[in-house]
Amino acid sequence: MKALKVLMLGPPGAGKGVISQRLQDKYKIPQISTGDLIREEIDKKTEIGKIADNLINKGNFLPDDLTLKIVKKRLNEKDCKNGFIFDGFPRNLRQAREFEKISGFNLVINLIVPERTIIERVCTRRVCENCKRIYNILTLKPKRKGICDLCQGRLIQRKDDTEEVMKKRLEVYKRETFPLIEFYRKKGMLVDINGKGSVEEVFNKVVKIINSFLKT
Repeated sequence: MKALKVLMLGPPGAGKGVISQRLQDKYKIPQISTGDLIREEIDKKTEIGKIADNLINKGNFLPDDLTLKIVKKRLNEKDCKNGFIFDGFPRNLRQAREFEKISGFNLVINLIVPERTIIERVCTRRVCENCKRIYNILTLKPKRKGICDLCQGRLIQRKDDTEEVMKKRLEVYKRETFPLIEFYRKKGMLVDINGKGSVEEVFNKVVKIINSFLKT
């Protein structure tokens, strides 16, 4: 089977993380979230983590060079040999061009979701503090309230999952990340998907596209 190098593209809160986690389970390749990688740095209280904690809590992002450094380190791990699914990276054209020098993608899924829906999803999102599995108290509830189905870890709300922070992040997305849509569309690897439906509906659409790609 050909290496599957997927980018889940779309605004913050569009559902990239949830879909990516399910794709990881199905295709047995790692889901890589730069947000999770950065939070690991924060939890370890590294120098990068200290910088990131201050920026993220204000709705800002890490400088490109630091983000790329973290990504390169992750790609050197053995589980990336047969492919990967990126969620939240690259977030601008410079990162996209630099990443092509390292590896690149062969399929880009662009989730399209209304802004109001995104804000609602983010404010009701919960994440397992152990395995980082994503839930939603309205649309993707765990079997036991406040407990992860997979590892029984405690579900928490991220400090940056607020309406105020999300509105700022959406503005940054429109300014910096939105140009990536045309960048990858011109390369012939981008597919648009309506991401407003249920997780299962959106997931099935993405699987159909990936399976079609793997047959070519």
